[in-house]
Amino acid sequence: MATISFKVSDEDARKIRARARMERLTVSEFLRRQAVGSSQIPALVGLSPCGLTGATIFDGAEDLPPLTVDSTRKMLADFP
Repeated sequence: MATISFKVSDEDARKIRARARMERLTVSEFLRRQAVGSSQIPALVGLSPCGLTGATIFDGAEDLPPLTVDSTRKMLADFP
């Protein structure tokens, strides 16, 4: 993988770091997305208590069907 470096003023570096932090990205990922035009921002993962055990678990994605035992078995069918 290639490395690209460039110089910026101290003020510009501060602004870049602040914007990357606001978007919860590394500076490298922030600049990569700015350069290649990737505007797709992943949704933040939420946490909630499990109704069965009370443990803290990740919330499901809104655009995906709920995870079930059957769907998990199908996903892992080819797993060695």
